[in-house]
Amino acid sequence: MEEAIIRKYAKLAVCSGANVQKGQLLVITASVHDAAFAEYCAEEAYKAGAGKVAIRWNDDTVTHLAYQYESQESLCRVADWELARKQDEIDQKACYLYIDSEVPGFFKDIDADKMQKATMARRKKMKPYQAYTMNNIGQWSIVAVPSPQWALKVFPDKSEEQAQEALWDAILQSVRINRTNDPQAEWERHDRQLAEHCRLLNSYQFDYLHFTNGLGTDLKVHLVKDHIWAGGGSTTPSGVFFNPNMPTEECFCMPDRDHVDGTVYASKPLSLSGKVVENFWFTFKDGRVVDYGAEKEKEALANMLSTDEGSKHLGEVALISYDSPISNMNIMFFNTLFDENASCHLALGACYPENLEGGPDMTEEEVLAHGGNSSVNHVDFMFGTQDMDVTGVTFDGRRVPIFRAGNFVI
Repeated sequence: MEEAIIRKYAKLAVCSGANVQKGQLLVITASVHDAAFAEYCAEEAYKAGAGKVAIRWNDDTVTHLAYQYESQESLCRVADWELARKQDEIDQKACYLYIDSEVPGFFKDIDADKMQKATMARRKKMKPYQAYTMNNIGQWSIVAVPSPQWALKVFPDKSEEQAQEALWDAILQSVRINRTNDPQAEWERHDRQLAEHCRLLNSYQFDYLHFTNGLGTDLKVHLVKDHIWAGGGSTTPSGVFFNPNMPTEECFCMPDRDHVDGTVYASKPLSLSGKVVENFWFTFKDGRVVDYGAEKEKEALANMLSTDEGSKHLGEVALISYDSPISNMNIMFFNTLFDENASCHLALGACYPENLEGGPDMTEEEVLAHGGNSSVNHVDFMFGTQDMDVTGVTFDGRRVPIFRAGNFVI
């Protein structure tokens, strides 16, 4: 892929994604294999006026070796300096940019229990700092670049070079970049369109949503009272607008953690802790997962669900038309950032306080009291299909068609 268009992507990620402000610290997390793109992002950040750019490097190969050879005790240890560094970033009011190039299934041969315990130990230690991004106190954004292994997973019939070029094309198309356009202006228009969808959904203040489709999904998801549908960009308390996910096509809201009933069947595989879970389903009663299954990697689901009580409850419900740009590519990305934007999805685990009136100013206990969910996890999975019907039911019993045959009709 030519340098000019990749630089355009880097500028979009920094300026429309994280939207770094004058004098602000930008923390970039990236694989060592994506150094060139990370450097472009750093350059664009400094051009935009960033006070400092710090890059946190990672390497999946080294991480794989660690899971393979280190003791569980060593893997579960989180050094005090790591916590102090995170607190220092927050004290400086940093913004964050995450560059994802995960290889689906890369950790499939690693002991799932060992990996899960190490992951959860880190997440639990980091949980006190989670509100900074979950509550949108500071800007954050996730973008992706193609690794050769990921590209070959998506395009197995192509050579490595052809596959990587094809995945670059798909990613750039999904984030509204081409050789001649102004992607920042494109995103401003896109954000306005999503905001209008959310305005209309908010005007109904539905009691619950009823999902049905041919896979067997029959699920009622109650929403918390005083809920707020959100989509596209978010705004920090200081008034800085940013785009957390690039791409994004969703309007999302907060389920009532104790009032979800029925069964939902996933419509796409889920890349979870380096493993690919396929053909899975969950049954909910009174908001809690009471049964589940999967054709492949069921153990990965079991480990995720056993993390904490909140992992068994929903924290997000998102609506996306089947006839949407990413869905119409007809590509299975094996990456949640993209696949969740091709399909209606749910998330097990933590809710987003922005989906509740006054939520960002509430304590965790207050959000819970309003029906929100708390967890160290937030795991999105896709369940939308071409024949999905969604009906919104108001508190006075009025039934309003929201989706018919997979698309918005509201």
